[in-house]
Amino acid sequence: MPEMNTPRIPPVQRPRLHTLALLTLGAGLALGLGACSEGQAQAQAGKNAGAPPAAVEVGVVTLATQPLTLRTELAGRTVAMQSAEIRPQVSGILRQRLYTEGSMVKAGQALYQIDDASYRTELASAQAGVARAEATLQAAQLKARRQDELLAADAGTRQDAEDARASLAQAQADLKTAQATLATASLNLQRTRIIAPISGRIDTSGVSTGALVTASQTTALTTVQQLDPIWVDVPQSSVEMLKLRRQLASGTLDNGTLTMRLVLEDGSDYPHPGRLEVSGVSVNTTTGAVNLRARVPNPEGLLLPGMYVRAVLDQGQDRAALLVPQAGIRRNTRGEATALVVGQDSKVEQRAVTVAESVAGQWRVTQGLQAGERLIVEGSGKVRPGQIVHAVALSASAPAAAASATVASR
Repeated sequence: MPEMNTPRIPPVQRPRLHTLALLTLGAGLALGLGACSEGQAQAQAGKNAGAPPAAVEVGVVTLATQPLTLRTELAGRTVAMQSAEIRPQVSGILRQRLYTEGSMVKAGQALYQIDDASYRTELASAQAGVARAEATLQAAQLKARRQDELLAADAGTRQDAEDARASLAQAQADLKTAQATLATASLNLQRTRIIAPISGRIDTSGVSTGALVTASQTTALTTVQQLDPIWVDVPQSSVEMLKLRRQLASGTLDNGTLTMRLVLEDGSDYPHPGRLEVSGVSVNTTTGAVNLRARVPNPEGLLLPGMYVRAVLDQGQDRAALLVPQAGIRRNTRGEATALVVGQDSKVEQRAVTVAESVAGQWRVTQGLQAGERLIVEGSGKVRPGQIVHAVALSASAPAAAASATVASR
């Protein structure tokens, strides 16, 4: 057979073909691995897309009712139970002051002495006038009796008898006038000694010895004030009073004890509780408030007229108060109070609620929520109505079980 001429590859070119084959095999493996990884990622993404999202964890508080004493804290002023400004009723020179300034005085106790020399003279003159009128009356009585006897014996005239009776009547009137003048002189003499009309603590004296005082002058000599017990006047908003009366009328609240506790200007508690006794019958047109007045014991004289106090007034009893943590109440764009609760199906529900007042760091809710419901107090910003959540119970920061709380005045 004829020998075929096979082309021969030079030895130096064989390594190049081997390298090219290896590169081609590596690229194919790389493409296969990339396609496999991409397929696995797509499969995992599809699996995650079909799974439900994890439930958001929120903190909830289970609501419960409790009896609560509603107390309103208001600003007030102390007022003397009785106050008497001492003024002279007669004119004269003030001769003596008969009391110690700032001391306690009793009703009828002498406070000042006015020079009474001229009033004693007037009394003596009035007494002489009475004596003269009595003598004139006695003479007129004797004359009238004689004229009556003469007329009965036909020895006198009717005219003389009538004149005698007229003189007798005039003498009787003159005696009454003299007696009235005597009573006035005696009263003026008594008024030169100025006495205390009521018992209480007396103020400093506005005049000194030797001063001229006049009857019914505008400037008071001093003032006597009865301080035990003492009044405390407290203005309350007419709006709050109307709301309270509606709640009492509807049976939502029971009538309170109407007691009042005082907090003094230095923040200390006054030891003696008072009792509300007077409620104003008109509303102040400037402040829109009704004045409340309480009687407060003041045996130590610690309270002085005009002092500023904080009055804590018991105004009602809520037999089933629902106190809600403030973190669970929010306001919408219209300013309405809302709350988020977790239902039995673990879904979030939004409620519109009515808030009455703040009680010891919590809200007293009157509408929208019920005892036993789970209120979201933590994580409410991460959820929306209708969303399924995982509720974790938290301990409620409720007030003491005694349920006596102070309501902040608004």
